[in-house]
Amino acid sequence: MNPVCRVVLAATLTALVGAPGASAQTTARQTAQGPATSDPQNVDRQKPAEQKPAEQKPAEQKPVEPQRYEETVVVSASKTEEKLVNAPATLTVIGGRAIANATSQNFADMLRAVPGVNITQVSARDINVTSRGATGTLATGQLALLDGRSLYQDFFGFVMWDFLPVNLNEVKQIEVIRGPASAVWGANALYGVVNVITKSPREMQGTTATLGVGTFGRANGESRSGSLWYISGTHARAINDRWSYKLSAGGYSQEPLSRPKGIIPGSPGAGTAYPAYTNTGTSQPKFDARVDYDASDGGRLSLSGGASGTEGIMHSGIGPFDINSGSYMSYAKVNYGKKGLRAAFFTNVLDGDARNLLTRTPTNDPITFAFKTHTYDFDISNVNTVASRHVINYGGNLRFNGFDLSLAPKADNRTEFGVYAQDEMFLNKYLRWIVGARVDRFDYLNDFVFSPRTTLMIKPHESHTFRLSYNRAYRAPSVINNWLDVTIAEPINLGAFSPLLAGKIYPLPVKSVGNPDLTEQSLDAYELGYTGIINTRTVVSAAFFVNKSNNDILFTEVKEAKWTATNPPPNWAFGLLPPAVINFVPNASFPGLFTYKNFGKTTQKGIELGIDSAVTGFLDLFANYSYQAKPEPDGFDISELNLPPKNRFNTGFGFSYNQFLGNLSVSYTDSAFWQDVLDARYSGTTKSFTLVNGSFGVKFGGGKVTTTVKGTNLANQKVQQHVFGDVMKRQVIGELRFQF
Repeated sequence: MNPVCRVVLAATLTALVGAPGASAQTTARQTAQGPATSDPQNVDRQKPAEQKPAEQKPAEQKPVEPQRYEETVVVSASKTEEKLVNAPATLTVIGGRAIANATSQNFADMLRAVPGVNITQVSARDINVTSRGATGTLATGQLALLDGRSLYQDFFGFVMWDFLPVNLNEVKQIEVIRGPASAVWGANALYGVVNVITKSPREMQGTTATLGVGTFGRANGESRSGSLWYISGTHARAINDRWSYKLSAGGYSQEPLSRPKGIIPGSPGAGTAYPAYTNTGTSQPKFDARVDYDASDGGRLSLSGGASGTEGIMHSGIGPFDINSGSYMSYAKVNYGKKGLRAAFFTNVLDGDARNLLTRTPTNDPITFAFKTHTYDFDISNVNTVASRHVINYGGNLRFNGFDLSLAPKADNRTEFGVYAQDEMFLNKYLRWIVGARVDRFDYLNDFVFSPRTTLMIKPHESHTFRLSYNRAYRAPSVINNWLDVTIAEPINLGAFSPLLAGKIYPLPVKSVGNPDLTEQSLDAYELGYTGIINTRTVVSAAFFVNKSNNDILFTEVKEAKWTATNPPPNWAFGLLPPAVINFVPNASFPGLFTYKNFGKTTQKGIELGIDSAVTGFLDLFANYSYQAKPEPDGFDISELNLPPKNRFNTGFGFSYNQFLGNLSVSYTDSAFWQDVLDARYSGTTKSFTLVNGSFGVKFGGGKVTTTVKGTNLANQKVQQHVFGDVMKRQVIGELRFQF
């Protein structure tokens, strides 16, 4: 906490948490789709009197419902504002009511309801998200943004979701691009993008405070239930028609979940037992601040900054790391926007350390990981209309990363630069053609990286769009991919060779190194999609996709470096056993070296169907189905891949009527296979599971006080989302929220 507090005090000068898209609506879009969407500058300038509790009555909420679908504005697909139905990519929006009624504080349970998105929660703090493909313990292909600021950790190539510095009541909507998006967002938007968009200070005026206390069940005969709690507070005020500000803080704490025991299901041979280690929970403090200045000429300057701390388990290919208390990420951001022009600068600073709970060095010392990174990013974009038939969107960014990593001592810094342009052509009343591309240059890759995009949109009606699209995206090698350098000891029980050696353990040295010659992993995506708005209150979506990835970056054993009878490991216990026993399993000598390699090609196909409906002014319904076929590798064995669940299904409803509110949802996930574990012996399969989540709340005092009971896994099913992950049972939370 102390380092976090110090950083928080230093970080309160900084940057935009406003939407990253341009606010201008072009003449071409007005001509083709009717009146432009509402200007967020005007929305933000609503007076506090316009947000009185009386406006929350159901009768006055009804006119807002069509805006949620037909008039829903998104910014993530093209880095500029456009209606959801006109976005050139398949995109899901999680709106304010779903966020307010969320049954837990982590993003996994909200994103789980999105079709095509695979989620794993493997510990109290560790969440991984991947669109249209198998996820894992380190999901490396999904870009995550907070109002356009990258949360992607370049050193390991993944997202730490607990480093979001804002509370849920500050989030306006979550936009999920289900497909590649490097054509505008650049590196690491390989499978998709999650963009968390927050409210401006003017949109959340007042003071809120939330307190939640909960309990969750244990597995494997553990008698004592686990506990969790969270607290948050937000204060926002518009000082006048020019200046406004927001301050927020919060904290989350949860005891450890249960670890699985016994034999790993589906593990090869006679089966491998789960290794024992002391599991840990998590604590996550956070603080955020923002100041906006709305100029008379329509421009806006925003300064924001904050910090988030974390501790708890982070799983990896070399075993679980326990992130120590005091690890944090702070940020600062400056943003200026006027009509179609947007310019931004942000910096992310990460400082933490962790200790591996299983792997040790050959001298029996625990593997430790100290990581310090700093990122500086400059971004500029603009939107122009040309000849009333072209909407030109263009921009670029410059990014600098510095690293100090104990597991990659040769890593130092990286510089990246990219530019993009996109032309939305209005061919006639029924046809639009979008053509765009981005070119990036990395100082650690030999060639420029080219990411094209094209989408033909057929619009038989303003509220219906059929899309035929092609996109190319890529993931750059992470610092660990390039420069990992660690030797771990694989404990070998010599008692397996002779009863005379029972209990004697030999620390077999296994080297894990990076590969500086890696090239980027790329993906070519083909999609046939549909988005339609029916009677202004129902959105229907469908998509069929084919993703073809190239040069997959995978962690694998170097077969040529196996320890053999003729190539025994250092310090082999010759006095105890001859080297020949290393080959006690034919054709399966002990591993000697692991590294990252570019593999051949993989094809992933799938179908996504969804419907969201605002049935009345107080009742919402949703249902969706996802099918993902078995991946088809070309040039390497399928054992190198995680296999995603084949079928996923979600359905549910949410309501808010007078003083009552709540929701109920059911989520089914098929079985899946996981190989991103310590080594092949620990790979295995998770069973299919069904989660039933729900909440019910009552408002008092004119809507100023809300009490809610929230539950996840209400059926108390034993759920394991990753073969090496924790076991989850029923969780129940009591929440008290004040709004002034």
